[in-house]
Formats: sequence, C-alpha cells, structure tokens
Amino acid sequence: MPGPLRVFDSDNLAVPSLIIKKTLEAALSRPFDLSALGLCAECLMKEIECSTITDAVAKLAISACCHLPKDMRNAFARFRTEEPSPVGRDIFSQLIENADIADREEMPICQDTGLAVVFADIGQDVHIVGGDFTKAVNDGIHKGYVDGYLRKSSVEEPLFDRKNTGDNTPAVLHVRIVPGDSLRLRLAPKGAGSENKSVLKMLVPADGILGVKKVVLGAVEAAGPNACPPMVVGVGLGGTMELACILAKRAAARDLDSVNPDPRYASFERDLLALINKTGIGPQGLGGATTALAVHVEWAPTHIASLPVAVNINCHAARHAEVVL
Repeated sequence: MPGPLRVFDSDNLAVPSLIIKKTLEAALSRPFDLSALGLCAECLMKEIECSTITDAVAKLAISACCHLPKDMRNAFARFRTEEPSPVGRDIFSQLIENADIADREEMPICQDTGLAVVFADIGQDVHIVGGDFTKAVNDGIHKGYVDGYLRKSSVEEPLFDRKNTGDNTPAVLHVRIVPGDSLRLRLAPKGAGSENKSVLKMLVPADGILGVKKVVLGAVEAAGPNACPPMVVGVGLGGTMELACILAKRAAARDLDSVNPDPRYASFERDLLALINKTGIGPQGLGGATTALAVHVEWAPTHIASLPVAVNINCHAARHAEVVL
C-alpha cells in the first residue's frame, strides 16, 4: 500500500508556503492555519493583483497630468516673491492660476500630457498575480488617458508611418527589484518640449567637474525658452551611456525639495542651480533670475576611462505622482 502523499519536505521546503496554504485550503475546503505546520504568516509572499496595478496606474496618470504636486506649487509661490523681474513675477502668478484651474476642473496642466514614464520598484518579496505586470501597467495607461480625456501622444513607430496608438501606450517602463514586500510606482509624464532638449556627452575623467558644469550649462542655454522655464534639471553621472540617461530621467522626476544624500553631490546640485540661474533666461525665457527651480543629480559607478554626463530637463510643470502598493 502506498504511503501518504507528501506535500513538502519540512527540512527543505521546495514549495513556497503560499502554494502549500492554497493547496491545503482547496483540499480541505476551509481556511488553513500554516502555524499547524510550523510556518508563520511572515513566510507568505505578499500578493498584488494585476487589476490593482492597472487601477493604480490609471489614477496616477490623471493625477500627474491634472494636479501639480504640492512641492511645485509651493516653489512657484516662493520664487515669485524672490524674482526681481516684474515680467517674471507675473509669469509665476499665471502659472499658479493655471495650476489652480487644472486642479479645480481636473483638466491637464498642459496640453502636452506626454509619454507616460513609469518607474517601478518591485519588492523581492512581492508576488504579482492575475496576469502580466507590463500589460497591467499599459492597461492602466490606456484607462487613465482614455477615461481621463488626456491627449494621446504616442506613435507606434518613430520613423515611417508614425501612427498614433490611440491610448498613449506603451508606457516607458523602468523596473528595479528592491528589498521588501511593496510595489512603488512613480508616473512622470514627459512632454516633448523639454524632452527634446536632452543631452548626452561622453566625457573623460580629465574633463572633471568643470567639464560637467559646461555640459549642464550648455544644455540649459540651448534649451532656452523652448523647455518652458523655470525648469527642473536632472543630471545623470557615471555608469554607461544608457545608464547615465536613465539616471538623469530619475533625477528629473524626483520630488522638488529632495536632496542627494551624498553631501558632495548635494553641494554640486546647489552649485549647478546657482550657475543656471545666472544665465538670465528667466521664467518662460523672458528674462529674470529664475531659470531653474532645482537641479537634481544621480550618479553610478563607471569605467576608469569614462565620465558619461546626461542632462534631462523638465518644464515648469515637473509632473509626477506616486503610490505604494
């Protein structure tokens, strides 16, 4: 006579505890307490349904496009009082009024609601169930941009037909696996006016700090009024060509008041901001002391013979929204 069916080996669990629990509950037709097997609730991986991700992304899309973050609104008010140019102060007043109308009417802050850039930090103890993660994100973009009456700015292919996808999909998705049991989603719509002013330069170590400053300042001066200043400038340093660009994108999408945790780079951020605001480009390029609201720098280890520098600019509506599931 055959022996009892072994669901798992207690000395070497090869089957995740969550699967054991579901298997036993299905067999017994009732909830099963894993403590009876000597397993605790902490052994279970946190499950997040794809439908939950889709709903969250849809809400983020509408929120980011229609509701300016509080840190940006506060900056408008603060810089308005500090701006010496009467025209510049008037522009800040108009930006505040525009943000108030968009917030009240739930209308886009800008007609260019951008490509949907999504940063996803997935905890290694998270189990995404009920579908495909990438599809869930894109379903959320579809839902948010269609139901929210946001402009659809994505084309299927870049060179020949350039046919609009009709729902602003696919998202530009950047995924990191991180410790923990949560899923952090940050959506940052990226309009073309500022995105087209991005810069990548492959410097060498001998170019040093002065070389980096020249690249950043040159990018801002070339952007001028076309990036709708006052800007938020993201700078990516190190890594490889593609990593420097991703770092710059992440930097541009940071909260306005955030500061690099490394005091050397925090000081460098302040130095770059002071240099940029001495250009005199000013709000909307009409002159003044406020060309940028913030400069954010992110960095990564790099090759001994390389110093990649990427610059990514956000316009005055540095839109972003975030949720943790």
